Amino acid sequence: MGRYEFLDSIALADCAIEVEGDDLDDLFETAARAVAEIMVDPETIQATVERKVSLTADSLDLLLYDWLSELIYLKDSEQIVFTRAEVEVQPEPPCRMTARLMGGQIDPALTGLRADAKAVTFHQFALEPRGRGWRARVVIDI
Repeated sequence: MGRYEFLDSIALADCAIEVEGDDLDDLFETAARAVAEIMVDPETIQATVERKVSLTADSLDLLLYDWLSELIYLKDSEQIVFTRAEVEVQPEPPCRMTARLMGGQIDPALTGLRADAKAVTFHQFALEPRGRGWRARVVIDI
């Protein structure tokens, strides 16, 4: 299972995350968990909503960017935060991904709200193979 770390020294007004995964699927799943944790306390979201998402992009880094942007868009448009994801990435251009998302509606009375993620930025954005897995650095505008 991948890991993520919030990097306080990278962006002071934003939230920087370094994400590692055993493979691309794991990295995309872990990045989704990290974005959810920026927005809410995951323990306070009741997993009552399931959604499938498919995306295509010209490159893997743009696919990751679009993926995280979609998660923020769903929070803004439907007030749903997805705390778990099962992702399958096909890295051959055009790069594709399919995901099964599990999460729930934001309930102001029950949900532990954190930062209001607005957008993924390209500031220090990176996705690269690392050892036997993958590493990404993402800065979220909050």
